[in-house]
Amino acid sequence: MSTFKAPKGTYDLLPPDSAKYLAVREAIAAPLRNSGYGYIETPGFENVELFARGVGESTDIVTKEMYVFETKGGDRLALRPETTAPVLRAVLEANLHKAGNLPVKVWYSGSQYRYERPQKGRYRHFSQVGAEAIGAEDPALDAELIILADQSYRALGLRDFRILLNSLGDQECRPVYRAALQDFLRGLDLDEDTLRRAEINPLRVLDDKRPDVQKQLTDAPLLRDYLCDACKAYHEEVRELITAAGVVFEDDPKLVRGLDYYTRTTFEFVHDGLGSQSAVGGGGRYDGLSEMIGGPSLPSVGWALGVDRTVLALEAEGIELDIPSATSVFAVPLGEEARRILFAKVTELRKNGVAADFSYGGKGLKAAMKAANRSGARYALVLGERDLADGVVQLKDMESGEQSAIGVNEIVAELESRLG
Repeated sequence: MSTFKAPKGTYDLLPPDSAKYLAVREAIAAPLRNSGYGYIETPGFENVELFARGVGESTDIVTKEMYVFETKGGDRLALRPETTAPVLRAVLEANLHKAGNLPVKVWYSGSQYRYERPQKGRYRHFSQVGAEAIGAEDPALDAELIILADQSYRALGLRDFRILLNSLGDQECRPVYRAALQDFLRGLDLDEDTLRRAEINPLRVLDDKRPDVQKQLTDAPLLRDYLCDACKAYHEEVRELITAAGVVFEDDPKLVRGLDYYTRTTFEFVHDGLGSQSAVGGGGRYDGLSEMIGGPSLPSVGWALGVDRTVLALEAEGIELDIPSATSVFAVPLGEEARRILFAKVTELRKNGVAADFSYGGKGLKAAMKAANRSGARYALVLGERDLADGVVQLKDMESGEQSAIGVNEIVAELESRLG
């Protein structure tokens, strides 16, 4: 027994359960790859200022949850708490926005790190698949991303999720609402930290999950009542486009996201079977983020879907994913000559795209067949001394139990034929 354990608030992904997480990642990524999004990967750590400027100095992520450290060279870095800002940084650094084909459409899959109180569905290390469309202001782009996320979840078989939709306005109308909200919040019985947050970014208070705070926010002014004509028209077009695509959503006038960079369209995917940690993903438009981190004006939109919470949502609905076995053929040699021959055949099967495994360690027939059963293989190849003399191998169908002898030189062709 090792004296070391995974750090608090983290987990290990181990077979066979890890196959479920891989299947979720693939299901989320598939419609993105089919819609012009290319894969991007950024470092697991970035300059602290990237998140301070982009995510927001007043957010819980920056003030409480980032893992910050200083390198031997004196650089202040942070483990990645979210990936939108790093993706935009990478696009700007590589000048992809100057290639003449906007928007730059990318997707990513990776780990994020936040120092939070661990509980089911909330971890200090978690995985997301995300998509970003950078450099275009178009309601159709917002609608596309919402539709693709909905498509991903439905492809997995999920049905009991809801899409919440709102508009956070823009630089023209949000300041007017911000002032009205601050006036309202100043009249409430709030603690000092919350009042201080209200002065820096009052929209953050709307996202406060504490019941005593939410109770006082019942009559808070709503941003939708302050939207300028341009934002109203933009939001209405997003609503019309996703409705025409058959995507069901709920208008949530109090929805705000936990990051400061969002403007206009904002949305969240929630699953009511997950308890307090009901959000399985979300995103929105972030038209000013590029300027915040020193780049040119690049209106953009994106989302991130939690792999961990999506798996929990599948479990809540009792959905078992149809995950093919990792092994199709399991070879069982009995003796050194059989070992040499079957190992060569397993190698050949693999080269031909057949998932094959081998009984290692010189196991006897009984133990080797148990290993074949545990592997989930459809077929077992058994080669003993008598078979060697006859130039055949025993091919056993592990589902039906039927067994037949085939020529050693026919193994690859026969199995390719049977497995399709």
